[in-house]
Amino acid sequence: MKILLATFWIVPHVGGVWNYISQLKKKLESLGNEVDILGYGEKYQYVYIVNEFRKVERSQLLPLVNESLATDPLRAIPSDPIVKHCELERRIYELGAAYLGLEKYDVIHTQDVLSTACINLLNVKGPALVTTLHGCVAHEMRRQLSSSQTSEEVRRYFDELEYTGTVSAEWTIVANEWLKKILTDEFKVPAEKLRVYHYGYNVEDFLRQMNEKPAVQLFKPVVRPKDKKVILYTGRLVQLKGVHHLIEALSLLKKVRQDWVCWIVGEGEKRLELEAQSRILGIEGDLIFLEKRDDIPQLLASSDIFVLPSLIENQPLSVIEAQIAGKAVIVSDAGGLPEMVRHQVTGLISRIGDEAELCQHIDSLLKDDAYRQKLGNQAREWAFHHWSLEEGVKKVLEVYKDAVEKKRAEAAE
Repeated sequence: MKILLATFWIVPHVGGVWNYISQLKKKLESLGNEVDILGYGEKYQYVYIVNEFRKVERSQLLPLVNESLATDPLRAIPSDPIVKHCELERRIYELGAAYLGLEKYDVIHTQDVLSTACINLLNVKGPALVTTLHGCVAHEMRRQLSSSQTSEEVRRYFDELEYTGTVSAEWTIVANEWLKKILTDEFKVPAEKLRVYHYGYNVEDFLRQMNEKPAVQLFKPVVRPKDKKVILYTGRLVQLKGVHHLIEALSLLKKVRQDWVCWIVGEGEKRLELEAQSRILGIEGDLIFLEKRDDIPQLLASSDIFVLPSLIENQPLSVIEAQIAGKAVIVSDAGGLPEMVRHQVTGLISRIGDEAELCQHIDSLLKDDAYRQKLGNQAREWAFHHWSLEEGVKKVLEVYKDAVEKKRAEAAE
């Protein structure tokens, strides 16, 4: 089977979606399939087929897109600058995909509503279209913008995009019941369009990385303090990840105990602001900000507690990795996280933004080694069974085959 994995975002990029695409591609190829990847290139300067490095430059596409904006009243861009920017990037991506040609594939598997909507508009003959949604773009936009910025025009644009990107594929895969409920209840997506299949993960490979030293050390090793326990956060440093709540909770924690250090691993637009926050609260010496690194398995092996205080979340790979590593996990009750962590069994759950409760949870795990280890062991046991990559890819292949059959049946009518 010839498969195209398509995303609207830059590839490769930071975050769980790229990790998911990479693991899926590798496993699909090991089963005898041919797999390509379509995405934006560096700084959105071109659209390309990644493994072939066959690309079309933005500078070639932009004049044609600008011409279409002036002559296409049915898809005219609204006046809002946020919508204007998004629609411009959509049209560049859409035209780039058309130029590169998609007809040779059996299945196109998109990874977001934007790429799905674009490829659907191309009306490509032949390939079946399947999408996996890794979150709700419309909700994320509302979270990122203040109520004054979120005009009715912006809300309507992204709500329509959410609906179109969800219903355009033969089948849409979501990772949990939380996202399914949002799509069916709020966006009125027919339930029969959706399949709930959680991610798979290469557990064996991750365990191997935890227990071996890399052949080439790209980053300066982080030394675990002998007399302190390590709290770990890995992920983007953006508002939606709630790291500012973690820092506030740690400032409360320092008032009751000092036997800890927190490693914050990642990059993002909020980094300088978060570093300033730690200085203002007087805990800059207790936090170590590390850049994005590729030795997360080793950092998890050296840590004691993993914390993810997100404001909105789907099914983050960072939690999956922490569970595989056998770490006690503390998460917020955002999005799909309560479907990943069972409170007081495989981890602890705090209310979104409740810094006092988050502090209490961290404190309870720091002061009780046996309890912390019990939660970590139970998380590992659950992870080994639940996050099987083989089972995850098996279900995806079943969706591909069903989508191809559905596409052929519709063509024959």
